[in-house]
Amino acid sequence: MQRLALIAALLIPTTLHASPTVVKFKLNAIDGKAWSLDDCKDKKAVVVVFIGTQCPVNNAYMPRLVELVKAYGDKGVQFVAINANEHDTLDAIKAHAKKFGLTFPVLRDEMQLVANRFGAARHPIAFLLDDKHAIRYEGRIDDQYGIGYDRAKPTRRDLADALDEVLAGKEVSNKKTAAEGCFITKLPTAKPTKADVTYTKDISRILQKNCQECHRPGQIGPMPLLSYDDASAWSQMIHEVVSDGRMPPWHADPKHSKFKNNRRLLDDERKKLTTWIDAGCPEGNVADLPPAKKFSDGWTIGKPDAIFTFKDAIHVPAKATRNSIPYKYVLVKTNFDEDKWIQAVEARPGNYAVVHHIIVYMAKGTQREKSPGDGIGSGLLVAYAPGDLGSVFATGAAKKLPKGATLAFQMHYTPVGTEQTDKSSLGLVFAKESPADEIKTRAIAQQSFLIPANAGNHKVTSKTTFDKDVILYSMFPHMHLRGKDFQFDVVYPNNKRETLLSVPRYDFGWQSNYLLEKPLRLPAGTRIECTAHFDNSTKNPNNPNPNTFVFWGEQTWNEMMIGFVDYAHVKK
Repeated sequence: MQRLALIAALLIPTTLHASPTVVKFKLNAIDGKAWSLDDCKDKKAVVVVFIGTQCPVNNAYMPRLVELVKAYGDKGVQFVAINANEHDTLDAIKAHAKKFGLTFPVLRDEMQLVANRFGAARHPIAFLLDDKHAIRYEGRIDDQYGIGYDRAKPTRRDLADALDEVLAGKEVSNKKTAAEGCFITKLPTAKPTKADVTYTKDISRILQKNCQECHRPGQIGPMPLLSYDDASAWSQMIHEVVSDGRMPPWHADPKHSKFKNNRRLLDDERKKLTTWIDAGCPEGNVADLPPAKKFSDGWTIGKPDAIFTFKDAIHVPAKATRNSIPYKYVLVKTNFDEDKWIQAVEARPGNYAVVHHIIVYMAKGTQREKSPGDGIGSGLLVAYAPGDLGSVFATGAAKKLPKGATLAFQMHYTPVGTEQTDKSSLGLVFAKESPADEIKTRAIAQQSFLIPANAGNHKVTSKTTFDKDVILYSMFPHMHLRGKDFQFDVVYPNNKRETLLSVPRYDFGWQSNYLLEKPLRLPAGTRIECTAHFDNSTKNPNNPNPNTFVFWGEQTWNEMMIGFVDYAHVKK
């Protein structure tokens, strides 16, 4: 990577505790011009924010930064952003600034001298300087977004409160807060140890198996992990998320059932990753690299036989009531002159930033296809939710798409602070021959519930009984922001009970369809019971409002309780 010249050195005295630290630096801006803190002598305050281009938490705060510039720019406050990420190119930084409308200076700290002297480890992190360029506050912008939570609105305005106090000539009451987000990426430091674990021999294969499905261009993973440079640059972040079990995202309790789409890292794989990072990310011999994993362009199900895309783009406003907008419905005609058997299907967002979920139903005209006993799940072809991939049905099983069917897209959009557009798609892979089993979907839902205000562990149940022998293929739990845990139990006609799936820590941001490694035959009269718990308390950081009763509803500030199952009737 070519480096921009660092125009001048920076100076930060080491007297960190006796008085506020005074800073001075000079860097190139992304327009090629030099920018110096000395140019801000007439400003009452300067806000220095370290940012990146790929971190989801960072990008969630870009509209907030724009709002703060508008609110405080006329009050004598200068905002400046610094990108110190090793992997971010100048072109990427320019594109990011344009995308989010960053009108204030954006600087490049390629050698990370400024970031190191500030002590900036993550992004975004803000430093508030007074008119003498002494640091008066450092930390998060506010508490709306962080690792594992996404509040409807902040409960604290840390940076804005500090700005108000500095402008009023007061002491800052809360001088430091913890900043959440991704680590600033750096070149790994080689360690003088024998490289028993290398990227080429070990780590590349682990990433191919567990990570690259999502972490590649055009998919939901915010940064690619396709090369040594990718993996080494993000090594600190990989170490953290692997060590605490956040990644790969998989929430099923391993005590119950086995799943063929299990993303959980093996203990040996986790140890190799952390050992490799602790050793300074040794690359190894290029000859040891496996062949690059091949992916269909943008699709997880392979190259589709047919693709259907919105004719017209959907406009998503910058803001909306309660940070969400009413569902949009888009009808797309298939015009097939014969029934089609679907072996694999995937709903793909055109704009991952604003598409929260997609549900695609099979319809005749505007009416959903109905199957007796399947309730609100009838006619369902496929769903996309954060963290889930496309549906590939087991060999010999497929979904039937009737001839002339219309695809009815239910689109749930969430604003991100800037106006956006979306043209989502559906991909279909046809079965090579008529299947033995026709896959159906049933939604085991409970729509009649009331979650009390401030309830921390409210229980809701639902159940369904199959009146014929069936083969169970998969389970998909669905709740909203107050969802805490979810469990599927099967009760056989002889009253024997078995837990098929337990999700002890439900994550609205990473939802999964759990595909049984071996489909399970259930005799007629078998009952599936779903049990969910909801956290409507202040301890739930994602809770839109703990002081209200919560009912069933489509929007994220409402709740849902659905256990989707894919199954097939056993043919006599």
